[in-house]
Amino acid sequence: MPIYQLIPEPVFPPPQMADDNGLLAVGGDLSPQRLLLAYSMGIFPWFNEGDPILWWSPDPRFILELDRLHVSRSLARVLRRGSFEVTFDRNFAGVIDACADLRLQSGEGTWITPQLRDSYVQLHDMGFAHSVEVWRADDLVGGLYGVSLGRCFFGESMFHRASNASKVALAELVRRLRHLEFELLDCQMPNDHLRSLGAQGIPRDEFLQRLRRGGVMPSTHPDPGPFRLD
Repeated sequence: MPIYQLIPEPVFPPPQMADDNGLLAVGGDLSPQRLLLAYSMGIFPWFNEGDPILWWSPDPRFILELDRLHVSRSLARVLRRGSFEVTFDRNFAGVIDACADLRLQSGEGTWITPQLRDSYVQLHDMGFAHSVEVWRADDLVGGLYGVSLGRCFFGESMFHRASNASKVALAELVRRLRHLEFELLDCQMPNDHLRSLGAQGIPRDEFLQRLRRGGVMPSTHPDPGPFRLD
């Protein structure tokens, strides 16, 4: 199956045209308009620094149903004790920088290039990208960030510098999304950590139907949805 070379205008081929690995297209840019169109179509960017921009729409798609978060006994104790302070959108730049830095320090490499980082900061300033911060005293010890459209949240990355801190961030995000009656939390690609927390794969066509049910329609100017601090 061909991999599509994007043109300067913010357009994408149908996500069903992705190859068996989920790779759909290459090139284009990381403008807010293109990123918003991508998410609204079930597409996301993922590439290494120095590589061309790659756009993905895997089948199956990994998601977390908001009523199926697995909270272990140890995590439940941490949540009950209130061991951490949790905030939303207090330090978006700090969270995305920490997600990138910890992976670089571990030798894993990171897809959060300076260009990508700046684009998501722009989306945050526009009200589309959000962060969850986990604090111990004044230290940022965990968190996650992602994009909210309609009643769907597209998770991007998480980090922790203290045991359970990223799990606390996820649990508090899920609590907020359930309160707002969101449709789903997108996890994109499978990994064992998210699987242990209850995430699962669903067919891409079903995922796209769920986006529409959550009020997400293909657009360069989609509805940011009800995710707010209040």
